Amino acid sequence: MNINGFDSHRVAGAGVTLNVAVGGSGTPVVLLHGFPQTHLMWRHVATDLAADHTVICPDLRGYGASDKPSDGYSKREMAADIVEVARNLGHTKFALAGHDRGALVAFRAGLDHPDVITHLMCLDVLPTLDMWDVMHGTSAAVGFHLYLMAQPPGLPEELITASADTFFDHFLTSWAKESNAIPAEVRAAYLDACRAAVPSIVADYRASATIDVTHDAEDRAAGNTLRMPLTVIQQDWGAALGFDAAALWRAWSSDLHHQTTTAGHFMAEESPAEITTAIRSLLKR
Repeated sequence: MNINGFDSHRVAGAGVTLNVAVGGSGTPVVLLHGFPQTHLMWRHVATDLAADHTVICPDLRGYGASDKPSDGYSKREMAADIVEVARNLGHTKFALAGHDRGALVAFRAGLDHPDVITHLMCLDVLPTLDMWDVMHGTSAAVGFHLYLMAQPPGLPEELITASADTFFDHFLTSWAKESNAIPAEVRAAYLDACRAAVPSIVADYRASATIDVTHDAEDRAAGNTLRMPLTVIQQDWGAALGFDAAALWRAWSSDLHHQTTTAGHFMAEESPAEITTAIRSLLKR
């Protein structure tokens, strides 16, 4: 499956080749998907933005139809993929929006490539360092998958592979507030893609419990922050779990617009007009 009206390309990243959907014309906007999805999660937002932007929707390294190497899943390496893909498509600067795992890649791209990323949007995440800090007590049960996939290679891959459809469908069902947001054919495409990518998906999550924490901590110690305009939209996890999400994000950005949404986790599919409007507003800053 592909986004309606978009062309599929195989484009070199930083040592891997990514599957990339490209549509529209105008200033470039790159959209990065989350878990357990592929670039298809942007199908509504992307077609709207393509009216006046070149919209680039990759499958992240290890996901969808992109290459799935055995290692290289630090967000630094995954961000380098995106910068290289955009460059190979002719764009040395671009706006970047990411959801979930893609938002962590986008966050790292903003820190590592401030002269490339003109505007940044992160949907329904906290930066990795902050995410681990706020997970504690029984409230951490909501993130059980984070702890499972942080384990050394072997056990999580075996357990998830044994019940892959049940595992991944759990998130597609429980994280959505709108039950019809993900049509059956799209859900099937997500499950097919995840079933074929268990080791790389686990490697992506394992990196977030190891090297990604190190990279965030190094930036915090050095006082590095995001220089471009930043919009963050997330569910009100702060109220639910007892932390100030906006304050955590303000530590990383002096040009922050933070808002909560009543949509579920899959907000680009559940409330695409809200997300599209927010992207267009960000691009005016």
